Amino acid sequence: MSKHESDAARFTAIFEQFGRRVYAYARRHSDPAIADDVTAETFLVAWRRLGDVPSDPLPWLLVVARNTLANHRRTVARHERLRQELAGLERLAAPSPAVDGTVLERSAMLRALAALTELEREAVLLVAWDGLSRSSAAQVAGCSERSFAVRLHRARKRLDRLSDSSESPDDLLTLLEEIS
Repeated sequence: MSKHESDAARFTAIFEQFGRRVYAYARRHSDPAIADDVTAETFLVAWRRLGDVPSDPLPWLLVVARNTLANHRRTVARHERLRQELAGLERLAAPSPAVDGTVLERSAMLRALAALTELEREAVLLVAWDGLSRSSAAQVAGCSERSFAVRLHRARKRLDRLSDSSESPDDLLTLLEEIS
């Protein structure tokens, strides 16, 4: 028997005896697809370094599997950091709205809120700005839920009329969606 044949026979015996145990170890530490890859990589290392594999190969194989898993986790972490950095750069590189457009939208939004009665404005702001539910907003406003619903309904109708005008800002449309 040649050296290559004896190496192949030894490797085959190691794989047949310990392949499932290496996979089980990898599976306990990862999902099935990654466990398959880790098992394959572990036995690739075993084949390449067959001369270094001790007579009791399981601990050695599990160390290789553990190191392979650690390498995989580091790769995933690097990719995630890179993805986050790229997302941050995209946000920084994204065109920002023109200052005059923002000022005009805010001005129109403030005019729309000023067109509401004080009670309607409070109702809109409690729901849209403070993020309260209608029930909680009614408590803050010191009225029944029914009264609050009427205030909010009237405010929405008034804002609807304002949004029908040609100068309705995007913020006003967003506000209408939030109080719906």
